[in-house]
Amino acid sequence: MKGQPIDRFSSELAADTRTAVIASASSTTEKRSHILNSDYPDPNRLRKLAAQIKQHTLDHLDTYLEQAVSKMRENGVKVHFASDGDAARETVLSILKEKGARKIVKSKSMASEEIHLNEFLEKNGLECLESDLGEFIVQLDGDVPSHIVRPIIHKNRREIANTFEREGLGEYNDDPEVITRRARAFFRSRYMESDAGITGGNFISAESGRVALVTNEGNARFSMAPNRLHIALIGIEKVIPRDRDFSVFLNLLARSATAQQLTVYTQFISGPRVDSQPSGPDEMHVVLMDNGRSDTLGSNCSEILRCIRCGACQNVCPVYRQASGHAYRATYGGPVGAVLSPLLAGDAFPQYSDLPRASSLCGACREVCPVDIPIPDLLVKLRAKGKVEGIPTPGSPSMGGFARGATSPGLWRAGLRAANVMNSLPASWIPAPALRSWLDQRTLPTWKGGEFRRWMKERRKA
Repeated sequence: MKGQPIDRFSSELAADTRTAVIASASSTTEKRSHILNSDYPDPNRLRKLAAQIKQHTLDHLDTYLEQAVSKMRENGVKVHFASDGDAARETVLSILKEKGARKIVKSKSMASEEIHLNEFLEKNGLECLESDLGEFIVQLDGDVPSHIVRPIIHKNRREIANTFEREGLGEYNDDPEVITRRARAFFRSRYMESDAGITGGNFISAESGRVALVTNEGNARFSMAPNRLHIALIGIEKVIPRDRDFSVFLNLLARSATAQQLTVYTQFISGPRVDSQPSGPDEMHVVLMDNGRSDTLGSNCSEILRCIRCGACQNVCPVYRQASGHAYRATYGGPVGAVLSPLLAGDAFPQYSDLPRASSLCGACREVCPVDIPIPDLLVKLRAKGKVEGIPTPGSPSMGGFARGATSPGLWRAGLRAANVMNSLPASWIPAPALRSWLDQRTLPTWKGGEFRRWMKERRKA
């Protein structure tokens, strides 16, 4: 996916879009902080515990993955491995074709977004309907999600009402309750007519083989109940050691993602329907997808695989708030995307090497991360990787001139004297075109330095 550098994208972003992103992101960040500190005397201890559990799992992923697969198969689940996106898409398609499934309802899944599963299935003649309201609106608009949890954080209710009117789902009405009821009425028959349901998976317990799946709309449950085939596409890093660990991660996930104590619908799926259950799928398939995760695990940025996809780092990030998720040109935006997207890209790393530089390294992302991922440190490592590989950063002036001036006492003194003069000059007067372009997108603070040397000189005389 190609596009403009983040600063350029941000400068051209519609005001309504930026307003929608900032309002939703800032509100959720405040609510998250309140609920965590209200419910736990020391929420940071819980974060540290979650980080230790996830890191331990990643350090022994081969063992826990083997254990999880063994348990899932004991539970009647058919497990498949997919080394990359192509293999994952083909695996899902072959399962659907084998069962003669033509109409699919799909629950929200970032893993499926990562491999563009919908488009692939549609090109192969299958009908694939997103049942999450936000994902459904994205699908209607031919758009892509801009947030891990809130796919349409970049849209306001007026835009959604226009979409519903255009698609024949009712006359224009931007009341959220009306929009929701119209979507609910639309989906009821689609659930009943479906041949298969596709979901993601938030966690897999290696101890029991249970898959934890959380939604706020119940659409995952609806996508499974009426049909006989359930396919779960899950990244290999979603394994956790024990069932008791669910409590740690589910409490953190809900509070970090949506400031809830618990997600409305929390399901633990052991396998296909048993005889005592009146409804549900007769077959359950789990597709465990690598798609660059093993390479990431072997890199010096493996901590990013702790991510539980809560979106808290996106909500708090000042760059994300100004630019929106679409500025990152990949499935994952914000701080987590600035690390994860270049790593998962593999040989296409140069296409996303600018993303780690789109950060002030303020550290807010680490402070809110429920699994304590050192995102600023990882961003610096990826910047270094880009530097070592000689990848230029579009839109950024070279720092070579600054380095020369900073290491030359004479040039540095001259620069200090000139700094105050520069305050009064417009950017158009700056002789370096690259620097002019850079300053067009930034407002620097007024220079207030240059007095220290004079003070020190007078101090020495005294």
